Amino acid sequence: MADSDPEPVRVALLGTGTMGVGMAHSILRAGLPLTVWNRSAAKAQPLADDGATVADSAADAVREAAVVVLMLFDVDAVLAVLQDVADALPADAVVLQTSTIGPDGTARVAAFAHEHRITLVDAPVVGTKQPAEAGSLTVLVSGAEAAKHTAAPVLDAIGAKTVDLGTEPGSASALKLVANSWIATLTAGAAQAIELTRALGLPPERILQTISGGAADSPYLQAKGKAIIAGSFEPQFALDGLLKDLRLIHDAAAGVGVPTTLIDALLASFDTASQAGHGGEDIASVAASFQPA
Repeated sequence: MADSDPEPVRVALLGTGTMGVGMAHSILRAGLPLTVWNRSAAKAQPLADDGATVADSAADAVREAAVVVLMLFDVDAVLAVLQDVADALPADAVVLQTSTIGPDGTARVAAFAHEHRITLVDAPVVGTKQPAEAGSLTVLVSGAEAAKHTAAPVLDAIGAKTVDLGTEPGSASALKLVANSWIATLTAGAAQAIELTRALGLPPERILQTISGGAADSPYLQAKGKAIIAGSFEPQFALDGLLKDLRLIHDAAAGVGVPTTLIDALLASFDTASQAGHGGEDIASVAASFQPA
């Protein structure tokens, strides 16, 4: 008689903001039982209609989970939630820490995990709202091999590609900062080019048409450029989130002696847009900082 199929991995997802909701949909689509929790309960409740169980507390969400996904804003939020769930986590559960908290933040989380005998995988994701919804994120992972194996069904559900960066938490979070430094550079560069084109009296779409199909072109440039021209800033990646990441990038670069000249300029540009009221909009709204006075 053939063995019965193994039970699907039970998953808890803590944090149902823009990214968390998309990841939850991808996990459910993969047929994995999912319990969700969010500090603002109203943000989690709609997932009940999609098949998730909505827990009243983070501790309740993780009690039967084999894999716990954290998708939170910053390291303080991650540590606060881990403190809340530490006593409720099953002994063999794996925590996939997908928030962008940088290597220093990951070191703090890893120390907490070690103290409380929590199995941690450093697993930040590269991508925004649409890839999260589609299950096509790139997941960067560093952690124990056995833990990554346990988490594999979740990694496959949320990502189209997993980049393995070894066994020590922190490597994945370091590379995530590098990736976001490039995203910030591309977005600000596109915004500056479009606003300069417009200010010089030319139709702004001309710069996208000029670059299209050439070596300097990219799907990302075209997508963000079209959003900037249209003034359409529904958040795929909120500007204040990238601003938080740029501060982490600055500290990481300064800590290893890499000059921060470009990072400083990016920080100034995104901060100007945030101060002008665009913090909750998509990162493409950095265009506001390049408009003539």
